[in-house]
Amino acid sequence: MTRDELKILIDTTAGRIPAELVIKNASVVDVYGGTVIKGDIAIVDGRIAGVGSYTGIVEHDADGKFAAPGFIDSHIHIESSHVTPEEIGRLLVPRGGTTIIADPHEIANVKGLEAVEYMINAANETVLDIKYMLPSCVPATTFEHAGAAISASDMKEAFKDRQLLGLAEFMDFPGVAFATDSALDRLIVAHEAGVHIDGHSPGLSGLSLNAYSAAGISTDHECTTVEGMHERISRGMYILMRQGSACHDLEILLTGVTPENISRCLLCSDDRQPKTIFEHGHLDDHLRICVRHGIDPIAAIGMATRNAAACFGLSDRGAIAPGLRADIVLLDDLSDFNVRQVYIKGTLVANDGKYLPPVTRYDSSAMESSFHVKDFSEKKLKLNLKSNHVHVIDILPGGVATGKGTATVTLDDNCDFVYDNKVDIVKLAVVERHQNTGNVAVALLRGYGIKAGAIALSVAHDSHNIITTGTSDNDITFAVESLISQGGGVVLAKDGAVVESMPLPIGGIMSAQSGEWVDKKLSDIHDVAHNELGIDKNVDPLMTLSFMALPVIPELKLTDMGLFDVTTFSFTTLEV
Repeated sequence: MTRDELKILIDTTAGRIPAELVIKNASVVDVYGGTVIKGDIAIVDGRIAGVGSYTGIVEHDADGKFAAPGFIDSHIHIESSHVTPEEIGRLLVPRGGTTIIADPHEIANVKGLEAVEYMINAANETVLDIKYMLPSCVPATTFEHAGAAISASDMKEAFKDRQLLGLAEFMDFPGVAFATDSALDRLIVAHEAGVHIDGHSPGLSGLSLNAYSAAGISTDHECTTVEGMHERISRGMYILMRQGSACHDLEILLTGVTPENISRCLLCSDDRQPKTIFEHGHLDDHLRICVRHGIDPIAAIGMATRNAAACFGLSDRGAIAPGLRADIVLLDDLSDFNVRQVYIKGTLVANDGKYLPPVTRYDSSAMESSFHVKDFSEKKLKLNLKSNHVHVIDILPGGVATGKGTATVTLDDNCDFVYDNKVDIVKLAVVERHQNTGNVAVALLRGYGIKAGAIALSVAHDSHNIITTGTSDNDITFAVESLISQGGGVVLAKDGAVVESMPLPIGGIMSAQSGEWVDKKLSDIHDVAHNELGIDKNVDPLMTLSFMALPVIPELKLTDMGLFDVTTFSFTTLEV
């Protein structure tokens, strides 16, 4: 702010000159004082000049509506929505979202720092303020092949050259607990840059959690129990209470919120698909859930605004107070949180659910051509089992964790697994698609429910190799080959034909189409998956499958290098 700008702000605040804009007759939600103030909101140069009685060059009548600070999503992966940053802005802003803390590690695992640069440039095309964290784990682990690697020295340069808020979720929690060289190198870079470090520590407790917190990691969005929440808060960490498309932890964690610890509680999406946004909303949905579970509505708004700003050092926002950014959401009430108007930096950007600015898109062509698959063939799906008593990856309801199950299966004369339509066990394969390694790993999956055909995705957290499952090697092979020809996304196959598909050409994980297009495609895919392939209707066919390759969430997962036991952080055999 220049000297002249400061003088104008003070003169406007003092009422000596009219504001550029005044939102008249508002019920202002004071997240600092925990009350509602009746008055006008004066705005100048994108900042709030004050709350009181003001006149303006332009005046908008709020007609008593509740004026809340713009909502801040404390942790989200844009790529998991399958749309670009420009499009996520169009979807979230009308729901009251004015800032998101985004971790682009999905596309970074495909295209590295070049992808981070693309995401930053694309974010400039939307009024949504997208604050990026630098991915800390590319590759996510050493137990799989990703499309890129970001070293500690790369990180050091990135913090110099790019506008990055901090270091994204540090998924290598064992590396932190055991003070490995790799973990220390990355942590030191963040400490030297003086930036925030996000956490990811499912199940971590006791002395290991102490070590994690002592390393300077100040948040966790992987809390699923009140006990884990309280333990982290007592270590000085913030809890990012998650309500996404895949994981629904908010309702459980709200039972652990108290007046004493609420200042350490934030709201986040993590992963949120267009369908969820269209049907339920964004943080407005989180707020409805909070109020239904007995949280005071002003306190709930504070978690989505003031607390998030404090956690991430965003001292210019998070409340409606003099000098802060004029990010303001007008609401009908404090129970349904129906968003009527949204202002970002004092400009009306959404009205009655409609995004007002023009939608322009940054060139994404550099993020295409992300498939480099060597020598894939049906024979690579064959298993040569030494026993018919095997480990299976058990799908568990309600999240992305899996069980470590066992089963007795039928083998053919070559000791390969034989699918039995009376038993819900099928082959699961991960095909490496970045480095031309030729790696194909095969395991067994229980609880997915597929009864015909196959499905193949190039969305497989976090390295995004091809993940596929089906009832026959022939269908699996056809689905994988069709997916490669399509350039990524989703393919559903049956009897040697593609029965439904969704191209995702941007890194194999994102579309340049609208959220409505993606939602329609996903809806069609779900219908075909459930009704033609017979996938269990209680299972999300895409989201569930995509997380079967994530080797940082317990218990058993599959990478392109083999079957991985997350509880021991080591590979294991298919045979028991």
